[in-house]
Amino acid sequence: MGIFSKFFNALKKTKDSLAAKISSIFVGELDDDFYEELEYILISSDMGAEASSEIIAEVKSYAKKHKIKSAEEFKKVLRQVMIDSLSSMEQEDEFPMAITFIGVNGVGKTTSIGKLAHYYKSQGKSVLMIAGDTFRAAASDQLTEWSKRAGVRIVKYTEGADPGAVVFDGLSSAISKNDDVVLIDTAGRLHNKSNLMDELKKISNVEHKVWKDRTTKNYIVLDATTGQNALSQVKAFDESVGIDGIVLTKLDGTAKGGIVFAIAKEYHIPVVFVGTGEGLDDMVPFDAKEFVENII
Repeated sequence: MGIFSKFFNALKKTKDSLAAKISSIFVGELDDDFYEELEYILISSDMGAEASSEIIAEVKSYAKKHKIKSAEEFKKVLRQVMIDSLSSMEQEDEFPMAITFIGVNGVGKTTSIGKLAHYYKSQGKSVLMIAGDTFRAAASDQLTEWSKRAGVRIVKYTEGADPGAVVFDGLSSAISKNDDVVLIDTAGRLHNKSNLMDELKKISNVEHKVWKDRTTKNYIVLDATTGQNALSQVKAFDESVGIDGIVLTKLDGTAKGGIVFAIAKEYHIPVVFVGTGEGLDDMVPFDAKEFVENII
């Protein structure tokens, strides 16, 4: 399937929910009551109060100025305002690039790394995985399976090894082999939150020492089905190590895909990839236009 089809399938629950609710309020004038109901609908899709309020204000102003009356005209305006609110977040890849994947356990970090290894390889890039989660039992074994499925190299140590040492050797190997993309797995939990963040900072220091002037990024992996809880995860990790992009998984399992807007409004961090299913190739670059057109 193409990206449009993947977005369509992944966002079906969100679209069905929003479409029915929005259509139900087009029964009269575009008055204050209408906009209040629309704002409630957007908030209920996890767009967040701030993002929803800002979108409503822009749409209301345009609709009033241009005397918008019909539902189709209004939806076109709503779509464009929503696209504009996300488009500024889009970014380009710069190679060679090392991406460190962070986030709590259970959100799909390892799976996302495997799918992204496949994605970048399909783009003609040479890819290396680094098994930096040496705390969780079988973490490196899971990543090894994904490396086999994607057909890419992996650097790993035994359980309990120093993650910084694994990353050091992995990045050194990537430099010697002229790899384009390095995907680094990390622990989602240690003995406590402070311990975890300190470990991530150590990995970051190793990256800057070895990878030097090459591109480094921190991507947080979020489970879309957790809704507003995802925001607290972004806050915690961004304050500790900084976040450059968001990988949103399990988008097909929720009717609340609006969380993308809440993240963009509150943190100005771009969503870079979205998981659209269970398959190896079900991870696609985020596209604001495709995203919005598939929910409104």
